Amino acid sequence: MVTITEIAEQKIKELIKEEENSVGLRIYVKGGGCSGYQYGMSFEDKTSDDDTIIEKGDVKVIVDSQSAPMLSGAEVDYVDSLQGSGFAIKNPQAKSTCGCGSSFST
Repeated sequence: MVTITEIAEQKIKELIKEEENSVGLRIYVKGGGCSGYQYGMSFEDKTSDDDTIIEKGDVKVIVDSQSAPMLSGAEVDYVDSLQGSGFAIKNPQAKSTCGCGSSFST
């Protein structure tokens, strides 16, 4: 469903150590942005019964049931460049993205 690159796995592992009681990183899709949908991420201290849990090494990525279809086949990477650093999602479900890359449409 969602794949996590080795670099992203290491960064999530590093960041999760700073979050007390966190069980994993939630990745979700919400309405907004100039193209219709935006990605969101947050550390979670619990999961729901309808969540999908993706495990990569010691890292758990959590996806809710509404976001799962829009993230199917996506790859989560971590980019560190002169333009900035952060998580990047390559999503085959996105038909178009906005100029800044923070929102997409399906």
